[in-house]
Amino acid sequence: MAERVYNFAAGPAALPLPALEEAREHFLVLPGAGASVMEISHRSKEFLAIIEQAQQNFRTLLNIPDNYRVLFLQGGASLQFIMAPMNFLQNSGKPADYVLTGSWGNKAMKEAKRVGNVRVAWEGKAEKYVRVPKQDELDLDPGAAYVHFTSNETIEGVEFFEEPDTGSVPLFCDASSDILSRPIDVSKYGILYAGAQKNVGPSGVAVVIISDEMLARVPENLPAMLDYKNMAENASLYNTPPTFTIYMVMLVTKWLIEEIGGLDKMYAINKEKAKMLYDVIDGSGGFYKGHSQVDCRSIMNVTFRLPSEELEAAFIKEAGANGLASLKGHRSVGGCRASIYNAVPVEGVKALSDFMKAFMSRNG
Repeated sequence: MAERVYNFAAGPAALPLPALEEAREHFLVLPGAGASVMEISHRSKEFLAIIEQAQQNFRTLLNIPDNYRVLFLQGGASLQFIMAPMNFLQNSGKPADYVLTGSWGNKAMKEAKRVGNVRVAWEGKAEKYVRVPKQDELDLDPGAAYVHFTSNETIEGVEFFEEPDTGSVPLFCDASSDILSRPIDVSKYGILYAGAQKNVGPSGVAVVIISDEMLARVPENLPAMLDYKNMAENASLYNTPPTFTIYMVMLVTKWLIEEIGGLDKMYAINKEKAKMLYDVIDGSGGFYKGHSQVDCRSIMNVTFRLPSEELEAAFIKEAGANGLASLKGHRSVGGCRASIYNAVPVEGVKALSDFMKAFMSRNG
């Protein structure tokens, strides 16, 4: 068997080894089913138990109130960029406010513009997306259909640690890259959605947490696959869902509950991991330069540059040869990026920290 590397990919990303091992053990035959989870009906009692457990695990981890639904939908977070506006912006007669702290917020806004009036409540482009706004910097419309923000920008490495206060206007969030990394108050949101492939499971499904109040606002005559109310009424089973992905989501969330001990403990581990890398950056005398401002630095995606592109290329190549994989920054910004999601172990981050110090001593 080939040796596993420490995987710092931004997504699809590292998965917990215990979840992978359990999936391997039951890959050919799911206990009680007589066949693989990929072969059984999505309406069988065995799969219904899996999807219901995955939903319950989310409720447990995030302490989700009873008046919220947990949906598993296809199309990833990118489909949510248009699905949310189709349900709540088009024909509403209201604008939607978008807080833009990086690339993914801009992509979400671009989709929303296809169906309705969009306002920019704050834009970080002039500062090269190095921070999130303070509350008094937000230009919010009290009559907006909703306010949308991206809780963690994977490309720029900028993260919100406190939600914007939107008053009575529903708050929508793309939480793809930091959901389940720390506790959050779900009751502050109208919709919270996330692609699975960073902290939740493999690619192929988006988790959507939506309040009953928002479901009551869904208009009639939407396309069935883009209608939140239809998907909620059918318990995410209107069509055939990605059964294996949802099975993996169930295993990953079980790992968070049973082996990590919940999101308070996961958050403490994540802060410890991030501190290891930021301490190296801050103590490098400028050899490593972080992208984001200190108080907005992501604990999921550590983005940094070296003194030259040649050194960056050498760093990435050498790191890979040492079992530290996928450290190249996004093509739109360059540099390096270490994505240290929940499943990236502390020892992997320690190995990267040690490598960064050694590389600097040889090249600084």
